[in-house]
Amino acid sequence: MLLVNVIPPEAIPSLSDEDLLVQRLRDRDESAMTLFYDRYSAALYGVIMRIVKKEEEAEDVLQESMVKIWNSFHSYDAGKGRLFTWVMNVSRNLAIDKIRSRQYRVGSRTQPLEDSAAVREAASPTFRPEHIGLQEMTKQLNPDQQQVVDMLYFGGYTQSEVAEELDLPLGTVKTRARAAIKVLSKLIR
Repeated sequence: MLLVNVIPPEAIPSLSDEDLLVQRLRDRDESAMTLFYDRYSAALYGVIMRIVKKEEEAEDVLQESMVKIWNSFHSYDAGKGRLFTWVMNVSRNLAIDKIRSRQYRVGSRTQPLEDSAAVREAASPTFRPEHIGLQEMTKQLNPDQQQVVDMLYFGGYTQSEVAEELDLPLGTVKTRARAAIKVLSKLIR
């Protein structure tokens, strides 16, 4: 005779909505990702927007977050925290990575010409037309100095960014910049 142990339904723990969603995401159920997006995207977008401060950038980071969450969902451990906390950290970290990226920093320094105050204002009384030929003078520098000066003064880079970009020690960048300024000051006189 076969004995079957029957468990009454009330003795089986029911899964919460979040637990069911987690299980469906672990099973790679794409419709669960749609539900996940509907449930969490507004909150994630709000946090991302507070960090990057630009709508277009925030939308990109949100999309990148969703892809990363989907592709790395296997690493979510419910024992370490709630789903919301985990996805919030993923999104926040991607937003922080975005604002730390050189592309974002350089892009945030520039603005479209039509938004520029220079278009709306008359030239400053301290404007000196003889400075216009300065970029031509830099062509008389040696190639290493010219590259550093072009990046610093015409490219908007900091000395640290030039060092990183050219894979040079910061001291070398500073030395080349000083030497270039000495040469340019003699050429201007």
